[in-house]
Amino acid sequence: MANEKLRLEADYLIIGSGASGLLAASRLAGHGSVLLVNKGRFQDSSTWNAQGGIASVLSATDSIESHVQDTLIAGAGLCHEDTVRGIVMQGHRIVQELASIGTKFDTCDGELHLTREGGHSNRRIAHSRDATGRAISEALLESIAPHPNIRRLEEHTAIDLITTRKLGRGRKNRCLGAYLLDPAGQVITVSAGCTILATGGAGKVYMFTSNPHAVTGDGIAMAWRAGCPVMNLEFIQFHPTCLYHREGSSMLLSEALRGEGAHLVDAHGRRFAFDYDERGEMASRDIVARAIDHEMKKQGADSMYLDARPIGSDTILNHFPNIHGRLLELGLDMTTEPIPIVPAAHYLCGGIQTDMSGKTAIDGLYAIGETACTGLHGANRLASNSLLECLVMADYCAADILTHPRAMPESAPLWDDSGIEPEHERIQIKQNWDEIRATMSHYVGIVRSDERLRRARRRLRIIHEEIEAYYWKHPVSQDLIELRNLEQMAELIVMSAQSRHESRGLHYSTDYPATLPVARDTILTPDF
Repeated sequence: MANEKLRLEADYLIIGSGASGLLAASRLAGHGSVLLVNKGRFQDSSTWNAQGGIASVLSATDSIESHVQDTLIAGAGLCHEDTVRGIVMQGHRIVQELASIGTKFDTCDGELHLTREGGHSNRRIAHSRDATGRAISEALLESIAPHPNIRRLEEHTAIDLITTRKLGRGRKNRCLGAYLLDPAGQVITVSAGCTILATGGAGKVYMFTSNPHAVTGDGIAMAWRAGCPVMNLEFIQFHPTCLYHREGSSMLLSEALRGEGAHLVDAHGRRFAFDYDERGEMASRDIVARAIDHEMKKQGADSMYLDARPIGSDTILNHFPNIHGRLLELGLDMTTEPIPIVPAAHYLCGGIQTDMSGKTAIDGLYAIGETACTGLHGANRLASNSLLECLVMADYCAADILTHPRAMPESAPLWDDSGIEPEHERIQIKQNWDEIRATMSHYVGIVRSDERLRRARRRLRIIHEEIEAYYWKHPVSQDLIELRNLEQMAELIVMSAQSRHESRGLHYSTDYPATLPVARDTILTPDF
């Protein structure tokens, strides 16, 4: 007899606990039951780790049009202008709402203190010192904590989506829910009226990343297997300034440091950013990251340096206390010495193809935040537009769901683990994990070539076959699920990069250095 204890139902299943997932839960809780799932703790999200802030038009000297134009310029011709305007116009309202629920934004003389980051023509970044994401997350978590309609599950890993296509039911593909792995190793079947993927990006596909360990592309990989097209996955934003340290720390050094006057220098103290762009350290992230990468290769150096001393100790201690404190723990003092840095995978501009509300090609399935691709970021994300996007998308998503209510589907079948054999060793999981990340870092990094991409594709296909054979033979575990998703993401990124025969934004090819006159999205569709 089936174990019905391994079955749950919810009107709304939300997978991911970053800002987009939390705000969506808050919006939907008054209209039905919400199951909010995270595979780690609720603090294990990219939002929680976000330092810089949220971009919005918040001063009389700024304008919506200026923010729109800055976004379009950064996006290198690939932004969807209607999406840009639709999201930028909601920024002021979203920031006000965050403040009203307790987000402690920094102020100066009773007004929001706004900083400036690369690519912005005005100061428009609202922040909470250098831990803005944490401040937003804490306020959102506190706002939903007492709600009786929200059930929160920590340390539950989503395995796969359940769809009518997979079950052979009807011609229209509808999402029925998802399978979850609980901490005890049991698989729970969740049936849901609507499922929202808010699982973040895929930074762990690279060796150096600013992302938390949990960011392995789960939502995008699951959606691809379920039948969703993906868009513009070749555009990986490498944050220019990630700490380079012998202990392997992947600590991010906020772009706001450069906004306040920190310099990029080499080991001899020479500022080099102006050699690559007239804006110097304040050029967009793709240009700055390539400049650092080029200088490292040219000089045969393991790192370049971020010199924050021009800012002054008072500004560092007042506005960047968390960064300063964490560096001190590692024996580095940014008030007295330059800090070694390398570019690191930071943000995925592509994702599951959606509209602004997160609607996907599968009925009842939504994707919001970094998991989705709306066309806002184009070929390169403008700094601090990501928190703006995920919150506005959550708002639009909840409104769309409530405008088009869906009845609870029939119960999905329980997980079938018949024929599974116990694991005897796990070395293959670690070996494949390391090999995927090394392959992507060496062949599909900041600068790419046809030959590097071909080599990456060949190796990833072999790894794919090894993982699939292992996956269907042995019990599922979080490590195995993440490995499967990581490999799928790596393949999709390579396939997307191979499809783009030009250099644009974050995608730079030595074989196609020119930018084509017409910008087109890269859209991959599953072949079922």
